[in-house]
Amino acid sequence: MTDPKKASSDALKIEHPTSLYAKSPTVYVKKSEGYFANLRLISAWILLGLYYGFPWINWNGTQAVLLDLPARKFHYFGITLWPQDFIYLSWLLIIAAMTLFFFTSLAGRLWCGYACPQTVWTKTFLFIERIIEGNRNKRMKLDKSPLSARKIRIKAFKHFSWLTFALFTGFTFVGYFSPIREMVTQIPDLSFGGWESFWIIFYSLATYGNAGWLKEQVCIYMCPYARFQSAMFDVNTLIIAYDPNRGESRGSRKIKDKDYKEQGLGDCIDCEQCVHVCPTGIDIRDGLQYECIACAACIDTCDSVMEKMDYPKGLIRYTTDNENDGKETSVFRLKTAVYAVVLIGLFVSFVISLNNRIPFEVDIIRDRSTLYTNTLEGLVENVYSIKMLNMSQKDMNYHIEISGLDSIILLGDSDVFVKAGEVVTVPVRLQVDPGQLKSSSTTIYFKAHSIEDPTIVADSESRFLGPVSR
Repeated sequence: MTDPKKASSDALKIEHPTSLYAKSPTVYVKKSEGYFANLRLISAWILLGLYYGFPWINWNGTQAVLLDLPARKFHYFGITLWPQDFIYLSWLLIIAAMTLFFFTSLAGRLWCGYACPQTVWTKTFLFIERIIEGNRNKRMKLDKSPLSARKIRIKAFKHFSWLTFALFTGFTFVGYFSPIREMVTQIPDLSFGGWESFWIIFYSLATYGNAGWLKEQVCIYMCPYARFQSAMFDVNTLIIAYDPNRGESRGSRKIKDKDYKEQGLGDCIDCEQCVHVCPTGIDIRDGLQYECIACAACIDTCDSVMEKMDYPKGLIRYTTDNENDGKETSVFRLKTAVYAVVLIGLFVSFVISLNNRIPFEVDIIRDRSTLYTNTLEGLVENVYSIKMLNMSQKDMNYHIEISGLDSIILLGDSDVFVKAGEVVTVPVRLQVDPGQLKSSSTTIYFKAHSIEDPTIVADSESRFLGPVSR
């Protein structure tokens, strides 16, 4: 005999299956127009122009921006940096982090909405999709339609266009590490090197996957910035918010209906246009959410609706928590002032340090196999190797001088020619009268300066070993 309780439980399990994974709904983003949309468009054009244009610019006969890893040289508009200059890269990263902290504290997620690579490339891919498949309604209709030759043709052409653009993006990325003009000549026969081929394919697929397929899911689930941004927010940080006091209760009505307030309605007509233009698919009317990337598309579209309805703009606007609570807002405050001062200090220090950087380095290596030798003339001799690194983009002649001991004799080349970007090792022998040695180890100084440009000077020190004079 069947237990009725067990049967009821089994039926309940069948009727209500449990799913461990809920598929994210597709977000069909509607094109927005307005002031902030124009700002995003300008920002995208500038950033994409810089990204795709920099590798093609030449500076003094060299690619303006080239991170030549095999040669361990990094060219930036006439400045050649070496691994020894790693401090400048660290400096730039610190400046970038402080810039992000400053603008986040001041105006929320401006980086995400206007300058983040994920945002810029996703917008570009959406632009391509909109050209091929049409506006939001047409895209939704196409996806819901049954499989047909037309649907396959449109989808295939869209993905072909995406992949073509992604390959161009990957090719440009590798062009920052290998001379891009040389790579162009390798396109017809695809004679790229192994690593070049790998990174072109990898970066292309990453762009295609992130901007074409994942889109808003990168911002919602993968980006760590969305999780820790709240640590930089406060009651005076600019955020995008919906005004519920003015907008509620929501409801549809006729255009320019002046009696809607008598019906208990607010200014929000519940058209959901703010949801349709949101790249992450959220409803800003539900309050501030970490998924919001502050692109302000909802502001543009809501203002256009308010204008059609003949209502005041600003139902959705940039505001602060203090302003929403009727309190005074202070945009420039202690925290932002500290960020600004530190950021300006770091930037000025970086520029001064880079401007005063000496593109020349001297390293002294003493022969450790022998402490010293006595010559037939009765002099004490030490052997050294002088490594001279020319970190400039010009060939240079350098002159070497020694100090620290009187009447020290240098045997070897005192004038050395070093090509741009090369390291030359010069073996020299130093001889000293033992009567001048006051101790078994004496500090001596090596100084080298450019003959063409005397302001380029580098020095180093070493030890001269010998017997103690009695």
